[in-house]
Amino acid sequence: MDPITIALIGIGCMFMMIVAKVPIGIAMAMTGFLGYAFYDGVKPALSILVSEPVGIIQNFEFAVIPLFLLMGSFATTGGLSAEIYRLAYAFIGHRRGGLAMATMGGCALFGAVCGSSPATAATFGRVALPQMLQRGYAPSFAAGCIAAGGTLGALVPPSIIMIIYAVLARVPILDVFMAAVIPAILAVLLHGLTIALYTRYNPDAGPAGERTSWRERLIVLRDSWAVIVLLSAVIGGIYGGVFTVNEAAAVGAMFAFLLALFRRRLTWTTFLGALGETAANTAVIYLIIFGASIFSYFFTITGAPAAIVTAIGALDVPPLVIIFALLLMYLALGAVFETVSAMLITLPFVLPLVTALGYDPIWWAIVNIVVIELGMITPPIGLNVFVIKGVADNLSLGTIFRGVSVFVASDIVRLIILTLFPILSLALL
Repeated sequence: MDPITIALIGIGCMFMMIVAKVPIGIAMAMTGFLGYAFYDGVKPALSILVSEPVGIIQNFEFAVIPLFLLMGSFATTGGLSAEIYRLAYAFIGHRRGGLAMATMGGCALFGAVCGSSPATAATFGRVALPQMLQRGYAPSFAAGCIAAGGTLGALVPPSIIMIIYAVLARVPILDVFMAAVIPAILAVLLHGLTIALYTRYNPDAGPAGERTSWRERLIVLRDSWAVIVLLSAVIGGIYGGVFTVNEAAAVGAMFAFLLALFRRRLTWTTFLGALGETAANTAVIYLIIFGASIFSYFFTITGAPAAIVTAIGALDVPPLVIIFALLLMYLALGAVFETVSAMLITLPFVLPLVTALGYDPIWWAIVNIVVIELGMITPPIGLNVFVIKGVADNLSLGTIFRGVSVFVASDIVRLIILTLFPILSLALL
């Protein structure tokens, strides 16, 4: 039996387990263990089953994941999400569609703090959605705006998914962060342009809010000092060379903790809740990483990655055609799986293929994240859409999908631009 067929059988078994509601991390680990045992025996497979999780836990670079998650939990407890929203609204809320633009800006800033798309969507679904509906925004447009804004959480550094990709692909974390800066700015600008065009032709969907005076803006800016200090310390510290990524995460977590404590929002209950939320999210992410690592051993020993690269290399099509075929595959995966799972399931065979075609692995990190995040707002699943549905029970899924469709079109344009012009991702390196 040829390597690709064996690998496909393994992938098929893994997907059957996932459909049967086996957790993704466990499904990948079981497939990898059984496949490796078939090739190399039970004893070596058991050895990998033990050594891989231990090695990942001992990997110092992965320590940044719980630290950034903890920073996000304490920041939410400290009320930073509401401050970020007020700050954005004070400056652009008076324009037609301004509240939607403020929501996008707030999502981008909050994404830089928490690094999670579903968390960003859930937070602003609670903070921004009632405000938008109260001010006469169309429910579909308001909900769609927040679902789309949530996807910015994975693209704005520091992002958990970027860290995981960088460690597993063995590329510098800071390089991936730097590569995301221009694409993140492009994302915010295109979403803002989409809002402006949509509300121009559908003015009732996003009426203009009240203008905030410069005096009031300065007051809001002063009151948002904590947001500015936190982002400056974390992002400025990383890019300025003051901190390593791990040190910046630790500083950010400590500052967010002290902020929540200073504001008297950190009770014993909220403190334990933040720790519990961080521990649960960390456990889920680590389990997926464990499973992906064990699965990659099986996938590699079959020889499938090399066989796939050889087979595709023999195709008489330009490399760009292959890249767009991969993007279509990721759109489908992103609609079913959350970001980490979709990336790690495919990383063992996609990354060698992309690099063999002559593309930069750091550029691929950005394109990969963008396309998977796009899948999170597309039918039939669209994880962020379900997150908004959970926050706003009175809105139907059809209503939210209808509102998010204009942002899907915007994101497809962005994806095409980033794919055709890699310099946008690599210019700052």
